[in-house]
Amino acid sequence: MFRIFLALLALGLATPVLAQDQPGRCLVPDSIGVRGNVRVGRATIVANSGLREGDSLSFPVIQRAIRDLYGTGDFDHVAIECGLPAATTRGAVLVIAVSERPIVGRVSVEGTEAITQGTVEDKVSLLVGRPVDPAQIAVSMRRIDSLYKARGYYLARIQPETTSLGDRVGITFRVNEGRRLAISGLRVLGTQGVDSRDVVKAMETKPEGFWWFRKGEFDEDVYATDLGEKIPTFFAQRGYVDFQLERDTMIVDPSRGKALVELQVREGPQYRVGGLEIVGNRHFDTERLAAYFPFRDRTPTLTERARALIKRQPVASDVFDRTRWDAATQQVRTLYSNDGYIYAQINPVVEREPGDSAVVRVRWDIREGTPAIINRVDIIGNDFTVENCIRDQLFIIPGDVFNQDRLIRSWQGIGNLGFFETPLPFPDTRPANEEGDIDIIFRVKEKRTGNVNFGASAGQGTGIGGFIGLDQPNLFGKCKRGAINWQYGRFINDFNASYTDPNIRGSLVSAQLTGYHSQARFRIADFGQTTRIGTNVRVGYPFPGSRFTRVFTSYGIESVRFGTGGLLGQEASDGCDGCLRSTLGFDVTRDTRVDMPFATDGRLQTISAQFNGGLLGGRATFQRYTTELRNYTLLARIGGRAPGSQPLRLTMGLSARGGAVFGNTRDFFWSQQFSLGGVQFGEPLRGYPEFSITPNGFTTNAGTFNAQRESFGSAFFTSTAEIGLRFNSSLYLSAFYDAGNIWARPRDFDPTRLFRGAGFGASTVSPLGPLGIDLAYGFDRLDALGNPDPKWQLHFRLGQFF
Repeated sequence: MFRIFLALLALGLATPVLAQDQPGRCLVPDSIGVRGNVRVGRATIVANSGLREGDSLSFPVIQRAIRDLYGTGDFDHVAIECGLPAATTRGAVLVIAVSERPIVGRVSVEGTEAITQGTVEDKVSLLVGRPVDPAQIAVSMRRIDSLYKARGYYLARIQPETTSLGDRVGITFRVNEGRRLAISGLRVLGTQGVDSRDVVKAMETKPEGFWWFRKGEFDEDVYATDLGEKIPTFFAQRGYVDFQLERDTMIVDPSRGKALVELQVREGPQYRVGGLEIVGNRHFDTERLAAYFPFRDRTPTLTERARALIKRQPVASDVFDRTRWDAATQQVRTLYSNDGYIYAQINPVVEREPGDSAVVRVRWDIREGTPAIINRVDIIGNDFTVENCIRDQLFIIPGDVFNQDRLIRSWQGIGNLGFFETPLPFPDTRPANEEGDIDIIFRVKEKRTGNVNFGASAGQGTGIGGFIGLDQPNLFGKCKRGAINWQYGRFINDFNASYTDPNIRGSLVSAQLTGYHSQARFRIADFGQTTRIGTNVRVGYPFPGSRFTRVFTSYGIESVRFGTGGLLGQEASDGCDGCLRSTLGFDVTRDTRVDMPFATDGRLQTISAQFNGGLLGGRATFQRYTTELRNYTLLARIGGRAPGSQPLRLTMGLSARGGAVFGNTRDFFWSQQFSLGGVQFGEPLRGYPEFSITPNGFTTNAGTFNAQRESFGSAFFTSTAEIGLRFNSSLYLSAFYDAGNIWARPRDFDPTRLFRGAGFGASTVSPLGPLGIDLAYGFDRLDALGNPDPKWQLHFRLGQFF
């Protein structure tokens, strides 16, 4: 403004003495000149100023010209001056004097350690090749400073430095991070009905402590979550409906890098629930809806107390809990959705009773509307898999009343096929007509399902060997499965082929045909190497009234041969050449598991019976029964909120498996009776070597590839408890506890004497099939003298999951 005033003063007074007889000569300049420009051309400067020769000048015109030139960002200084050549000359020259800004040649950030350099550089808004803009430098400094404060570095300092690069300059933002701000103390004021220490425990922000892991580092996002969610939820769960956070103060000590956080709260009265009222319900009676009422005027049961202890919540009582009230409302909404009333409105109302009684009455105002009927079910994205194969997994069909649970189960069933990338997008719904009917759209994305693998090897004493394998679980895109596997070598000759059709000619009947020629990897001391040749056909039928249960019948015939020598070249002392076994089998399976192959929820229940010999023929007559129970419960979901990500799932699994053989298995004992220990051949029990658990107890004579006749029994029982973390459909980590035993006869069964093992493991799905590794500790192992000798055992698994 001062420069503009001087310019106008010069224009008006006509500074040369010789021009006093021609006042105001500069107010209408004859020409315009530019001084001080190097990079920006004269014509560009004049054009940007908006000034023209012969135009009359005024204060607003000159003010606008200077503002426009500054607005280009090319100049640090702009002034407009008047020049009068001589008194005898009537013309005047208007001079635009400028000082140009340097061009940015390089922008860099130095001194970053706690935050990656790239993350900090993303906050810099300066552009290389553009003039230096002090305002943008200030903005970049503020953005970097905000980034560090969000990470808890309140003591960070950012200093810009300029270096000459020829005709350009380099801008360096030098960062001095300092130490991360630590919370030395957390003080809560104003609490009366609750302990302030409990408020601090409910927060994620914690003060530093004695132990090294209690650093007390401050995180602004976590602190904001504490103030906006954690603390209000804490008081809402305890009936403090009128709770307010009046003030939060952070007292920072810059010299020590520590801060004291002080919170001032106002609890208000603790409200109790006076009663429930339900209005507007017609489809469900009041008694059924009242069953979801979460508050009871009674003494909590032992189960409710235990649940509250595990979830770290108050026990059930008549104290109003906003969290439980909202959860109960959601359960009522789900109840209506499962009966097709997806447009039902459940409005939870909380009203304070008049007076000072600190009692609230709660009410559900319900507007049911009309049930939604499924108009269409569309499947999009299946380029290879036929649609009928996918529709077999649906529990909803057009014309059904919409049901949320069946929709979720259909979504999980499609994911369990294993033919599409997971997690599948949740099904979309869209209105179909004005009556409120809806269309449901499932979106899938195909993934590679089949694999071919082959290889060769050469070993000392074993000669040249190899393997060829083909597995396609979605043959022809019709959900049929075909698999061929051949392993060959000097002592190995295994061939397996199978074909499975889950829907014969579009029906609900399934079938599986298997043929095999298998040579066991282990020797039985007095029998040598064993070889099996056989075939089996299995047919499945749906169980009436259940989508999850199937009944199977099977028939198989097998030939077994002993005495062919083992890996050590020893011949059997007693052989069986061409002994036949004829088997008729029945089994019933109910499977509701989800997120296969690493289940996170659902159950598996199966019972199987096999009848051998007798009227069926064959050398041995016996019956074989097995049963298996598995139960999985989802404990928690971790993360997965970002678009395109999937949550980690923490799950608990309980399983039990048992079996018994009645009759004489004769030469088929090694495949039809039971062995225990390891994970490769018999019934698995981690923490113990293969074949080490016998009907006579633990033995140290067992080897990975050698078994004794006494290693086999006619009854067994195993159980497993595990906590697993499912990262995705290809990776699973677990901690487990196994227990089991084996008995010579079914009547010897004694569940009080079990061998125990515990450990942890990892499982993955590779192109070669399922792979796993477990490290387990066998608690009941003995040494050669029969003394306790517990130790760790490493197990490798191929093609088997627990």
